[in-house]
Amino acid sequence: MYQLTDADIAELADLCPDGLARNVELSKMSWWRIGGRADLVVRPSTTLEVAAVMSWFNSRGIRPAVIGLTTNLLFDDAGLRVPCIQIGNRMANIEVQGERVRAEAGAWVPRLSRSLMKKGLGGAEHICGIPGTLGGLICMNGGSQRKCIADHILSVESVDRAGAVRIHDTSDCGFAYRQSIFQTNDEIITASTMRYVPRPRDEVRREMCVILGERRQKFPRKEPNCGSVFKSDPEMYAEIGSPGAIIERLGYKNRRVGGACVSPKHANFIINTGNATALDVLELVREIKKAVRAATGYAMETEARFLRADGKILPACMD
Repeated sequence: MYQLTDADIAELADLCPDGLARNVELSKMSWWRIGGRADLVVRPSTTLEVAAVMSWFNSRGIRPAVIGLTTNLLFDDAGLRVPCIQIGNRMANIEVQGERVRAEAGAWVPRLSRSLMKKGLGGAEHICGIPGTLGGLICMNGGSQRKCIADHILSVESVDRAGAVRIHDTSDCGFAYRQSIFQTNDEIITASTMRYVPRPRDEVRREMCVILGERRQKFPRKEPNCGSVFKSDPEMYAEIGSPGAIIERLGYKNRRVGGACVSPKHANFIINTGNATALDVLELVREIKKAVRAATGYAMETEARFLRADGKILPACMD
């Protein structure tokens, strides 16, 4: 593995001014409050900085890990030994011109939804309560109420591993239910252009309030967690119900492994009761997946991802 020198760090600092952090405690940035120490986190502020940093890493044969604000990510207890690029608050601009919206990948999704509501635009109500960045939402083609962010995307801007900036029309993004090409093509989403239609502001606000109220009633908010652990498969949903409902029927609410616990409020959430490790979470996910498959025949996929110490991002499950 390539070992960064002090001269390397200085070069990266020139490429990404004020954007480097060393010896970062991942548990402090993790929504699960789990993880060891990261050697280096790079936080670019523009697409061009992302391109320059990726070109630098590529020229040295280094494959950095890429993360957002970690709302669906489980960090390794051993930390992270490869450099990490984080797309977050430094790349969060939102520009609205009529019905066209350009937002950077680090934009906080609830903030994007509120911004569009204030501009009198409808269509982003369903994402108002989803924690995470726009880049992560696009990568997973996320949404709620059986809707997807792809419904409003015109194009996606990204940077490949060699540092080239690319523009993908929505038809080239491979969008399907909770799927996109960005899950497998090794490109970093940096921005997106979208279209939303005018709608009375008061109507949009009322719908958002209803959605947020329902989320507060259904989901755990105070305990550290990473949102929905398992994906909702449309075929499974139509036949036997949602992951949370199935897990609850099998008696897994309050099931614990170490400090990890299935939420008593919603069975598709795993909470950290205070001292959970990544291994605790992975073992609990494995148990649930095995039980659901034995009972229903469906092999549930995880929304949550596991970032290993070597930088590989995998489904958060020990199959």
